[in-house]
Amino acid sequence: MGRAFEFRKARKMKRWSAMSKAFTRIGKDIVMAVKEGGPDPNSNSRLRAVIQNAKSVNMPKDNVERAIKRASDKSLGDYKEVLFEGYGPHGIAILIETATDNNTRTVANVRSYFNKFDGNLGTSGSVEFMFDHTCNFRIAAEGLDPEEIELEFIDYGAEEVFVDDDGILIYAPFESFGTIQKELEKREIEILSSGFERIPQVTKKLLEEDAADVEKLLEKIEEDDDVQNVYHTMQE
Repeated sequence: MGRAFEFRKARKMKRWSAMSKAFTRIGKDIVMAVKEGGPDPNSNSRLRAVIQNAKSVNMPKDNVERAIKRASDKSLGDYKEVLFEGYGPHGIAILIETATDNNTRTVANVRSYFNKFDGNLGTSGSVEFMFDHTCNFRIAAEGLDPEEIELEFIDYGAEEVFVDDDGILIYAPFESFGTIQKELEKREIEILSSGFERIPQVTKKLLEEDAADVEKLLEKIEEDDDVQNVYHTMQE
């Protein structure tokens, strides 16, 4: 198995752990998708992907429809995607994806977390290069051969395909998202969920007590409502 498999395995129990947090994140994704491409999922591929993700975490259909309706209101403010980079304790690189309607607030909050837990908020580009920006798709495994999927989708950018308890996962570079999504839909292969992740190129193993220092910072960052995803180079 490759790096994507190990990354997914290590993070499986941490991602979307709190249902309310998951709904908040998806709600923001819906707003950004609607503002970008309109409220019709048939013509908005980004919105289709978010709706699939909403289903994967059992977000009620009514919640999704209300979020789309709210996002269509021109008076509703937009969310801006902002990336933060820095170092936590013991030299661990941290990359934070946020969706915010008040960047001043978000910057102040993130900086305070780093300061409180012996980290340093860095400048743009200071750690992003340490992570590979990838896209992923989870598809239903029934009736499909993972090896055939891997061979067939290499031409569309797929780099790694593996099976877990919830289906077949396809990993590819960030830029391949639209191409793979289009081909899966063309073949009428059910997409259970999809998204983007940043996989560290190299990880650092820490002593248990040192890892605990980093975890305190990561937990504080993830509690922030503006934070969508947090990635780091600590070996899990």
